Amino acid sequence: MAETDRVELVDEDGRATGTTTVAEAHRAPGRLHRAFSVVLTRPDGRMLLQRRALTKLRFAGLWTNSCCGHPLPGTDLHERAALRVREELGVELVDAREVGTFRYRAPDDVSGHVECEYDHVLVGRCEGELAPDPLEVDGTEWVTPARAHELVAAGVVTPWFADVLRVLDAAAVGA
Repeated sequence: MAETDRVELVDEDGRATGTTTVAEAHRAPGRLHRAFSVVLTRPDGRMLLQRRALTKLRFAGLWTNSCCGHPLPGTDLHERAALRVREELGVELVDAREVGTFRYRAPDDVSGHVECEYDHVLVGRCEGELAPDPLEVDGTEWVTPARAHELVAAGVVTPWFADVLRVLDAAAVGA
């Protein structure tokens, strides 16, 4: 997604209030906008994590859920998530379902940008062989939920990933 693309601004309850550019939404102090976090899972309960590419503008080089993104205003959340999974990881998103939402705000001290998002957590499986885009993804690993919590405790994950895990735990995903 380009910094000039539009995102949907929302209120505290996730209701659309307007649009702005990606760049403006992430300029300090940040403007609350819609986002999604996809978690790909396997039948054995493992989830796919990605390490964000070092070239990413926000929170580069940190581990996070399988894929993140923003739906364009007026687009279907699931369709946009499937597209981003395909673009970032080279696989097809299958049987995706929304398991919860959360809001968060996190400044990135390195870039000066701010994440301020109303985030929809989607869980699904993938079909195909992983072929991550190196401009988006620096590495991937299938991990147990316990290992994911260890990475949070170690402080090597994006600020939103702990909330993603909280939503997964509440929905009993991977248990």
